[in-house]
Amino acid sequence: MTRAVIAEDEALLRQSLVELLHDAWPDLEIAAECEDGASALDAIAEHQPDVAFLDIRMPGLNGLEVASAAASASPATRIVFTTAYDQYAIDAFDRGAIDYLLKPIERERLAATVQRLQDRAANESSDTATIDTEALATLFRQLGELPRTDAPQPLTWITASNGRDTRLIMVDDVAYFRADNKYTVAMTADGEALLRKPIRELLGVLDPTRFKQVHRSTIVNLKAIASVTRDDTGKGVLRLKGRPETLTVSQPFMALFRGM
Repeated sequence: MTRAVIAEDEALLRQSLVELLHDAWPDLEIAAECEDGASALDAIAEHQPDVAFLDIRMPGLNGLEVASAAASASPATRIVFTTAYDQYAIDAFDRGAIDYLLKPIERERLAATVQRLQDRAANESSDTATIDTEALATLFRQLGELPRTDAPQPLTWITASNGRDTRLIMVDDVAYFRADNKYTVAMTADGEALLRKPIRELLGVLDPTRFKQVHRSTIVNLKAIASVTRDDTGKGVLRLKGRPETLTVSQPFMALFRGM
């Protein structure tokens, strides 16, 4: 049976895609439904699905980053992006020969994508169904040049509790954020402070060029990283500038550190 992972941060759109897929591909098993890039990458690594439907804009890791990391975590997984980008971006997808669905997703367009995926699966062996990382790199460049007028400005400062005091902390001064139940710990050179919001809420407002999620419970400031090493299990270890502790990078997330 063909298995799929779906990643879409908007619950109604995610449920709509699930229902459309049930109609268009009745024997498709949906192994996981995810609401952010980190959980999508974990699900792809765990389930090794035949196909992953990835929203491009998600909290934390975006769809392109998930697809790039999935090339190592599950190389046989075919990627279908769901996107609200305009025609210029669609041209880029066409040139890269990567499947996409333009939101709102139409039944006829989804049926064509399903047929294309089934035809490829029938005509190619699993060891040739690999993610085209070169095409992904091209998409990173081309989509990065498109205007993003609807994107919010990245967070520049936060307020955090430290005992009875409330501190104002510049985001650039945070070495990393760590999940702590439904709250988040911000670690700075002055010690730790508690944010009264879950780590997932931070993912959508932090600067994605500066902060990267390296574990489901950890977001790190790239400028705070001194080195990245891989242990025998394939997981990574981050050493930080000016701090004694190390941070664990989940195995699927190690692909994000290629070239560092």
